[in-house]
Amino acid sequence: MVTPSRKELEAQLEAQLDGAARAWLADALAEAARAARTPPVAPSPYAAHTWELRFAAAGRHCGKSWADSVRTLLLIEARADLDTLTRLYRQGTAAERRAVLLVLHHLVVGPEVLPLVEDALRTNDTRLVAAAVGPYAAAHLDPHSWRHAVLKCLFTGVPVAAVAGLHRRAAGDGELARMLADYAAERTAAGRDVPPDLNRVLTLTGEQSEES
Repeated sequence: MVTPSRKELEAQLEAQLDGAARAWLADALAEAARAARTPPVAPSPYAAHTWELRFAAAGRHCGKSWADSVRTLLLIEARADLDTLTRLYRQGTAAERRAVLLVLHHLVVGPEVLPLVEDALRTNDTRLVAAAVGPYAAAHLDPHSWRHAVLKCLFTGVPVAAVAGLHRRAAGDGELARMLADYAAERTAAGRDVPPDLNRVLTLTGEQSEES
């Protein structure tokens, strides 16, 4: 999966949003930039930075189709830290949680926010699962958790094209091949179809399916 850069997001939104939405976004980004320059204060459950309110309202002002991109830019502009990302994820709607997951690799270098990825992978919300297996997961999930994330995609019907770093991490992974074969056998025994993506991933491991 290829994730757009900040410049690509900005160009996309400039081309797609109408005048009112562009003006709203410009104000929101300015507020986020001011917040980034302001010394951090202890978060309050009763108040939020203005840009955080904009973060929540992105779909209403810019359209649901562009809300992910808008929220990504706001998080980057605000330089959202670990506490902010965690709070927005925990308190947010599914759409807001998805936006947090999509931006993790832009803002966090280490594995500190893996609990958010792991939480998303425990859900059956396919949009959250797809966002959770992006570049941040590719960089930081341990082999065991990453293999189960791939299986989660197969189980929920999320296309494996969403899995960042799939070719690199699946290559030569005999344990992943074993898990895929077991999953395929279980589905066949239950009279269910084997997802086409399963054989694609199995091929990446260097193993061949029984159908080959």
